[in-house]
Amino acid sequence: MWLRFVVPPDCDGMELRKFLYQCSVSTELARAVKYRGNGFFVDGQSAYTNVRLCAGQLVGFELPPEEKPPVTPQPEVPIHVVYKDAFALVIEKPAGIAVHPTMNYAGGTLANGYAAWAQQNGENGVFRPVNRLDKNTSGLLLAARNMYAAPLLANRVQKVYYAVAEGKMPFDEGVFDGPIGRQEGSIVTRCVTPEGKPSRTEYKVLKRENGFSLAACHLVTGRTHQIRVHFSHAGYPLAGDDLYGGSTKVINRQALHCGKLSFETPFCEQQKDGILLQLPLKWQTNTVQSALPLDMKQLLQV
Repeated sequence: MWLRFVVPPDCDGMELRKFLYQCSVSTELARAVKYRGNGFFVDGQSAYTNVRLCAGQLVGFELPPEEKPPVTPQPEVPIHVVYKDAFALVIEKPAGIAVHPTMNYAGGTLANGYAAWAQQNGENGVFRPVNRLDKNTSGLLLAARNMYAAPLLANRVQKVYYAVAEGKMPFDEGVFDGPIGRQEGSIVTRCVTPEGKPSRTEYKVLKRENGFSLAACHLVTGRTHQIRVHFSHAGYPLAGDDLYGGSTKVINRQALHCGKLSFETPFCEQQKDGILLQLPLKWQTNTVQSALPLDMKQLLQV
């Protein structure tokens, strides 16, 4: 795929390398275009990055070939794509599937399924998730479709998680801001500790039913297990979260679901072989939502 940018008047006389920075082309991508790709072009002619540009010129480059995906394609792993554009892909992840292979989960992960889906759909197989979900957390996962999109999306996404906590939480809304760090003696478990990193979870209770509380959570920071740790520390562990004090009698995984993603992507003009962008980049907000899964609904009898 080609990316093309029109040089605006305020970039007249600017060196190509600086213009690429203005276009949000990362250093990693610029190097990949130079050493693995076909290089940069100005008005269709190959150009060095020290060339000076004129307003109205067209700067372009083809995204370089991706390195071979590091995972084995597994078509049996379900991939449910609920949104796709030139930059982003949103996948609905079921509980029970890890996002990436690990020592404990060498295969059967979302990355394995994505590699197979990419083969079937003529996409590159490199999986670039922007938000991470624990194996037993369900919901929406945002992925960048290419090297250019990855850093753009990382800083322009807002997530809402829905959590079912044990007990009736007393306040309709609030903030958990205890610092989170590793539990001593464990490489997995986290805890609230003075030695931890600053962590902030904002929540709003939506429903109290059947001895449980349904809360919408916004992560201001993104620590490992943040919602699970904060709710447990407050005395309201998530249902099914036996790692942090929840009971598995009524649900066999932590009752946590990423139910809403809002993210920004640049306005662009689709072309036969790529996209055309204007500077300064203009952004559009995309919102994708996912209904509460059945096992969490049943906890609340809704």
